This record gives sequence, structure tokens and C-alpha cells, in this order.
Amino acid sequence: MQPNLFTTMRSLKLIEGCKATQVYPSSSPPPPPSTGLREKLLHHLQDHFRVNSTRSKPSHTHQNASVSSDSLLLPHGLPVSDLLEPHIDPSLRFVDSIEKLAEVHRRIENCPNLEKSEAFLEQCAIFRGLTDPKLFRRSLRSARQHAVDVHTKVVLSSWLRYERREDELIGTTSMDCCGRNLGCPNMSLVSGYDPESVYNRCLCSRSETNGGDCVSECSTCDVDYDMSFCIGDEEVRCVRYKIASLSRPFKVMLYGGFRETRLSAINFALNGVSVEGMRAAEAFSRIHKVEIFSVNIVLELLTLANRFCCDELKAACDSHLSRLVKDLDDALLLIEYGLEEAAYLLVAACVQVFLRELPSSMRNPNVVKIFCSVEGRERLGLVGHGSFVLYLFLSQIAMEDDMKSNTTVMMLECLVEYAVEAWQKQLACHQLGAVMLERKEYKDAERWFSSAVEAGHVYSLVGVARSKFKRGHRYSAYKIMNSLISDCSAATGWMHQERSLYCSGKEKLLDLDMATDLDPTLTFPYMFRAVSLSEESQFGAAVAELNKIMGFKVSPDCLEMRAWISIAMEDYEGALKDIRALLTLEPNFLMFNKKIHGDHMVELLRPLVQQWNQADCWMQLYDRWSSVDDIGSLAVVHHMLANDPGKSLLPMRSLRLARNHSKSEHERLVYEGWILYDTGHREEALAKAEESISIQRSFEAYFLKAYALADSALDPESSKYVIQLLEEALRCPSDGLRKGQALNNLGSVYVDCDKLDLAADCYTNALNIKHTRAHQGLARVYHLKHQRKWAYDEMTKLIEKARNNASAFEKRSEYCDREMAQSDLGMATLLDPLRTYPYRYRAAVLMDDHKETEAIEELSKALAFKPDLQLLHLRAAFYDSMGKSAEAIRDCEAALSLDPNHTDTIDLYNKAREPQP
Repeated sequence: MQPNLFTTMRSLKLIEGCKATQVYPSSSPPPPPSTGLREKLLHHLQDHFRVNSTRSKPSHTHQNASVSSDSLLLPHGLPVSDLLEPHIDPSLRFVDSIEKLAEVHRRIENCPNLEKSEAFLEQCAIFRGLTDPKLFRRSLRSARQHAVDVHTKVVLSSWLRYERREDELIGTTSMDCCGRNLGCPNMSLVSGYDPESVYNRCLCSRSETNGGDCVSECSTCDVDYDMSFCIGDEEVRCVRYKIASLSRPFKVMLYGGFRETRLSAINFALNGVSVEGMRAAEAFSRIHKVEIFSVNIVLELLTLANRFCCDELKAACDSHLSRLVKDLDDALLLIEYGLEEAAYLLVAACVQVFLRELPSSMRNPNVVKIFCSVEGRERLGLVGHGSFVLYLFLSQIAMEDDMKSNTTVMMLECLVEYAVEAWQKQLACHQLGAVMLERKEYKDAERWFSSAVEAGHVYSLVGVARSKFKRGHRYSAYKIMNSLISDCSAATGWMHQERSLYCSGKEKLLDLDMATDLDPTLTFPYMFRAVSLSEESQFGAAVAELNKIMGFKVSPDCLEMRAWISIAMEDYEGALKDIRALLTLEPNFLMFNKKIHGDHMVELLRPLVQQWNQADCWMQLYDRWSSVDDIGSLAVVHHMLANDPGKSLLPMRSLRLARNHSKSEHERLVYEGWILYDTGHREEALAKAEESISIQRSFEAYFLKAYALADSALDPESSKYVIQLLEEALRCPSDGLRKGQALNNLGSVYVDCDKLDLAADCYTNALNIKHTRAHQGLARVYHLKHQRKWAYDEMTKLIEKARNNASAFEKRSEYCDREMAQSDLGMATLLDPLRTYPYRYRAAVLMDDHKETEAIEELSKALAFKPDLQLLHLRAAFYDSMGKSAEAIRDCEAALSLDPNHTDTIDLYNKAREPQP
């Protein structure tokens, strides 16, 4: 495989992200995860961003901005702090997310099997409001796994396909199968509860019966006809008892003592059945198959079956027609017949195509009419294909496509109609309120937010307050949030953030500081403080304020804001870096109040900075990577891709685009393998890697295979095989960046095999080619050799080199005494409050000192803004040791909601539930 930028960045982990730097998990307790972009960026790559509303005033009030910046680079001025507003999350959010996670776990565990799918769907809605998209997708798979009826299976399988973004893969069709029952479009049309089989391979590869047997069975040579139906001048000969067996009406007609009972020739001309249709019905009465007939004849049989209540015939027609729906044109044509004749499977197959063609199918007015019009909704409902889960999926697509569109409103109105349970009403009304707020229909927004509050969603009070504020009722908005904070035993960051909008002066700043203290992941307080500083021409301090959050949470709005301020302070190189990095996350991003395309800003800034050719870019990339500067690395890659017209679509941004732009079969297979691996299909990923290697040996294929194999605990023999694969990868042509990653991973495997000298050689070789992260692996080797001083010094080197070094401080804490460790962990938390190890360490120290209350508070502080498995498990263990079994059980249930297979938590959960003596 020819080296290209995407594969380079995949091996660098800028796209692969913050998985552990070793490919083989240690059998010893794992070290704290290393810094990378998965922890900070991956969920941003999967989700669509909405820019905070930032109105502006003329930039001439900022004296440091040059005339050229005013007229050209800042035509819309700088943002104004008083007009900044935080984004209202359209997802469900809770005052006590831990209790909610525990509650939904109890529901899943205690509800009947046939209701588990709905319980998992509620869990999906909760996970949508968290930052890890993997939790949502795992829960969505579980909902599909436990689905019973065809309709739910169709919707959830299509939703899983959308989450994989398979619609972006060139050369595929909407009905392509991923190889497992879970996502197979054909298996979705099979009714019944069978959760154990969903991960089995589906039967798509088997050839269907060609119908030859039917033709032979249809022979009339030896049939004893005893009656006929006359249609016009034609006569259709039949066997009376076989026709009577089709339905009760036919039986009554032919054997019920009516006139037709005594006739051998019955006039059937007035029943709307053609001669061909009646002949097909006669044939079905003998062979009980419809596959040999043309589509038109089967459609006529479907009508006849409905008219004469022929259940078996209808089921056969319905099933056969459903298998013929392969694309959007088929679906649009056949759904009318399905709706008219109440053919459940046929309509299901058509709906499935519409859903698997998303998001493009939503641009078809005929599809929108079926889902959104009053008549369309009623017809779908009558056939059993109107549901909350359907419109939950459709409304998500619509909101991602255009939050303000009429289609989005119609989808959400349908969602409200189908909402029955409390959580469904909360979500539907809250989302409709958020959309109305975006559309500036503030009265309607307030009404829907209020409905969500009445259903029990406290977070919707934020929407009520904002709607009142937009209508000029500032004090009413303040009172709502003030009362919420006063009445709440444990106020959250978003409460103080929202109240700050309705305050001024010191009171506003106090609320924002409190919001950051309670939830440091909220971007708005940092942005407000940055803009306030820039209004006082303190641009350096403004950038420093944004750097605080961008050290652990990178988002387009913060990148845009920093670029905005960098232009004002004439730091054009810094601004260009941020805009390029932003465009790798959102290629179509509109900057400065959605007035200017990001690409246009790049063109305006390029003449003002030093120009790089491709060789310069590679040097800059090495420099950024060796200093662990993720944003800088992304910006350089954007520059490199822009220099190559053949890659103007930024393939590094997405595995799917990289796969579409691959130049060879073996290269495409590797990308498909990574896609499968990232979506939980490990075995299929291995198969893709092996197929690629069979075509051509390449670094990427061997690396993928090694990575996928090392994803679970390996025995010594398997570890040797992983080592062989990485060594094969290193023998293949590759650049230094990818080679450094492979050496680092190989060193990790050697460590776990207790081959410390070989591991040290790998890490040293990686460091020789500027793979700075290898300092951490080498420090681990020194530690295992009981050379703690050398381990400490090695991590100090990483801290000195790394731009993003929270993980380095965290790791260095393991190689020093308690006081120095506390200092390092305090710095790690300051740089990245999302890292959980420091909280766990401090809590453990407090427990050792018999300060139980303080230990619980330390863990609770982090859990308030980051529900985390390890934090929950530790707090549950603390509660259990303190004799607080109810609290321990709650935390275990919340932890098991995040990972239902976590063995240690399961053991603790069972222990906590044992009757106390």
C-alpha cells in the first residue's frame, strides 16, 4: 500500500484516537490511558455540531485589530460577551444521572423478555446525552437484539446501519448485508424473539430456490377437477375442496348450502378477479406457493386474499412481495399496494428501504409524505408501522440535517403523538421545544419545554427560562433558574451556567465560575470569559482561557473562537492552524455567525503566513507529532491534503472517505477492516486484513491484524503471533511516524510477555525516530526492573516534550512518593479534569486515612460530570465497606448500565444485595 496521509494519521492515533498505545492489554492492572484524540475528538467526529449563537459588534472597538483585519478578515467583527448563549442540549439530561442510570438498569433486569427492547431504547435515550457514542451504539444493538416484532427490527437494524454511516461507502447499496443477523435486512423481516441468534452469520449467501419445483408441482395432468369458475368467456377448472380450504368464505360458498354448492360452473365475473389471477389462485390451492407468478399476478392474489379472507394466501403473497423490494423505486411503488391491502411484511420491507436509504431518502417528497402527512401516518399506523421508535429515529436524522426545517417539526410532532411512557414524553416535548427555540418561535418553544417539565424532565426548565428571556422576561427567567438551584440538594453546572445569562457583573462571573467548578466540560463559561477578556484587548489572556478547555476537550466552537481572537491579535499562523484543524472536524463549517465558509478563511489567511510545500509539511508533521500536539498535527494534515487536489475531500477525516478514495483492492480492504473493527465486528475485520495480505503484503494490513488480535487477553502462543505480525509490519515500507507506532506497540507486547530488554530496545528505537510517547513505555520497563528513579526521569522527559501532557503527569505519579504523586495528579486534573485516575487515587488515600466522607466527595465530584465505570465501582466499594448497602447497590447498578459484563462490579453487586446479619 502506498503511504498516504490517512493511514499515517490512523497509525498516529489522530483518527484512531485515544485507545491504549499498546496493542496488547496487560494482564496486570492497566496503566492510565495515554492522551490521544479518541478521548477528546472521536465523539465529535461522529456527531454533528451546532455552533453557539454568537452575535457580534463592529471590531473597531478592539484597537489591536488592524485595518486589514477589520475590513477583510473580520468583516463581521468580534463576538460580544453579553450576546453569547450556551447551547441547549436536545437530549435528555438529569440532575442525578447516576440514579437515572441505575434506574434504567433495574428496569432492563426486571422487565419481561418481550419488553427488554423498549427498556434498552430508554437507555439509548439516556446515553445519547453522554459524551461516549459507543455506549449509545451498544445499547442500540441490545435493543435490536431483544426486538420481537418485524417493525421494531426493521427500524433498529436501519438505525444501526445509519450509525455505521454505510450510506457513505461508494459501490454499496442500501440492502447490502453486514453478514450478521443483527443487521441483515432479510432477517429483520422475520418475526419472533430470538436474542441468542442475532450475532450469528445470516443466510444471505445461500441461493434462493429458483422455483423449478413449483413449475413441476403446478402441472395439471393428474388433477381431478370437479368444478370451474367462469370469468367472461374463459373457464378456470378447480378442485372444489381445495378452493374451499383457502378460507372460510370460500368454504361457506362451496359447501354451505348456497346455490353455488350445487353448481359445477360458478360465474365469478363480478368479483374483480382476472382469469390469470383465478388460475393462480387455483394453482396456489394445490401447491401453496406464489413464487412462480409474476409480480402483477401476486398483487392481484393479495387483493383476492383480502376480499375472501384467505389468510394463508395473503401471508404467502405478503412474504414473497416483501422479498422483491430492493431499492427506493421498488419501495415507493409497492408501498401503496401494501398500505391498501394491509400487507404488514410488504410495508415493512418498503419502510426498511426508506430507512436504510437515510439521510438521502428524506429529500424525496414522496417519502416525507408517507411519514409526515396525516393520511400517511394514519395508513402506516393501521398496518402496524407507526411507532415511537420509528419517529425517534426519523427525528434524529431530521435534526441533524436541519434543526429548523418544517420536516423536523413534523417528525417531532409525530414523535409526541406516539409518546406514551414518561421518558418518551420528556424527550419528544423537549426536542420539539429545542427546535422551536432555534426557529425563534418562542411561545411554542416555552409551551413544549413546559410540557417536558410536566412529564418530569427538570432540565427542560432551562428551555422554559430561555424562551421567556427571548420574549423579554429576563427576571422571570432568572427566578426559574434561581428557584431550581435553591430547591436542588446538589446543583449542577448547567443550572449555574443558565442562571448566569440572566445576571450581570460579579454575579454572572460567580455563576460561570461555579458552573466550571461543578462541570469543567461546559464550554460556554470558558468562551464567555475569553470574549470578555478580548473586549478589554487582553487577547493573550483570552487565548489562555480557551486553552484551558481545549487541552482536554476540542470542539469546533472553541476552535472558531480561538481563531477569531487570534486574527484580532494578528496571530495569523495560529488562526490558520485552528481553522484547518476545525475543518478536519467539520469540512463545511461556517464561521463568524455562519457568515463565512471555513475554506474561504483559509484562502484569506494563507498569503499572510509562511507557505509550505509537501516536504515542509512532513517536517512540520513530525515536529507536531513528536511534541504531542494533536491540534497542530490535524492542521498540518489539512494543509497536506489541500496541497493534493486528488484528496480535497479530506479522506483522513473519515475511514469511509478513505475507503472510497483508496487506489487498490488491498488498500480498500484495510479501510473496510478498520470500519468493521471500530463498529464491533472484530472477526470480520481480521478476515479483511487476511484478504488484503493475500493480495499484497503491507504495513497497514499487518498492523490491523495485530491490533484486532490483541484486542482481548491472549495466551503466550497468541502473543507470539501478534509479535510476528508487528515484525512483518515493520519489514514493509512505511514512514517513520507509522513505524514509531508499531515499535511502541511491539514494546508493549514484549512487556506483557516479560521480555523487558526487547521491549526497551523497541521503545528506544521508537524514540530515535521521535515517537515521543515511547517515553511512557520505557518508563514502565524501568519500573518493572525496580528502577523507579529512571522511570520518573523518563516521564519527566515526556512532560518536557509534550504539548498535551496531562497523561504524562498522571503516569509519573506512579514512580514517586505520595506527596510528589499528589502534586503530579493535581496537575493532571488541572490540565484534564476528565481523567479519572487522579480522583480514584486521591479517594483511596483519603479512605486509607479513614476520611470516608471526603473520599466519597472526591469521587462524587467527578461523577457529577462524568459517569465512569471505575469511579462508580470504587465508590460502590467504599459505600459497601461503610455499611451503606443501598448506595452501594445504586452505584453498582449504574456501573452495570455502562458495562453489564464488568465482573468485579457484578461480584460486588451480589455481595451488597446479600441480607445483612
